[in-house]
Amino acid sequence: MTDTARPRDDARLRRLFFAPDAAVPNHPDLPALLVAGAVEVPLAADAMEALFRANGWGGTWIWSVFDYHHFHPDAHEALGCVAGWADLVLGGPSGEALRVTAGDVVILPAGTGHCLTASGDGFCVCGAYPPGQKGFSTVRADDAAPPDAKALVALRRVPLPESDPVFGPYGPLLDAWG
Repeated sequence: MTDTARPRDDARLRRLFFAPDAAVPNHPDLPALLVAGAVEVPLAADAMEALFRANGWGGTWIWSVFDYHHFHPDAHEALGCVAGWADLVLGGPSGEALRVTAGDVVILPAGTGHCLTASGDGFCVCGAYPPGQKGFSTVRADDAAPPDAKALVALRRVPLPESDPVFGPYGPLLDAWG
């Protein structure tokens, strides 16, 4: 049996809002969240996976992040950095670059663009999705049409999660997206 990653009380929350960018719609209402230092390190990938599952998030995988701009129009996504570091660009090609390190968790509302631009020290991430959203679509920004009103309405229809992937029913996700 795998131990579950342990959330930290001193995690730092950062909210990131993005307007539509090129062919990336970004969510019109919900911020992307960076929860720096969300879990204690060092940790094993399966421990992060167990934490996400314990909080109702499924469809988990362990790997990296695609190195091209993409988004999921029909699912919210949690990315838990298990090892190493990565530079990600969120919000599309004109979005914001940020560095994640082991223990950080990024929570992306449906439609939010993300792309890996650099990584090191054995970077590994665990991804997860709220209940009912693990059959998600992945859209490459270069293959997508510019966002229109219909796409933004569709993003608003993706159900909100009932729990935070790290902190469960009382986490910062629920406050930020409530």
